Amino acid sequence: MSNSNEIWGRRLKEARIAAGLSQKQLGIQAGLDEFVASPRINRYELGVHKADYRIVQNLSKILSVPTGYFYTEEDNLAELMLTFHRLPSRKKNDVIKFVRTLTIPE
Repeated sequence: MSNSNEIWGRRLKEARIAAGLSQKQLGIQAGLDEFVASPRINRYELGVHKADYRIVQNLSKILSVPTGYFYTEEDNLAELMLTFHRLPSRKKNDVIKFVRTLTIPE
């Protein structure tokens, strides 16, 4: 099983690629100096370092993904989070109502 830094880094890379940004572009948009932008994002993606929560929130906004996406260990849950995040509010409410019908009674 991957450690949390590896998961975090893999999710960051997936989101960055999906957004069509280079490591340098993402780093600069996140407010990093252009000379350290690419190496810093690279270290995050490799799991060498993990950004603090404030930076993760900023990266989430830039990449249009929920902050929790970076932290979940389950790939299916990560995919569900992305899909849910991109839905309009009305559809989100419909999904919540539907999911509640699926829960197993205790």
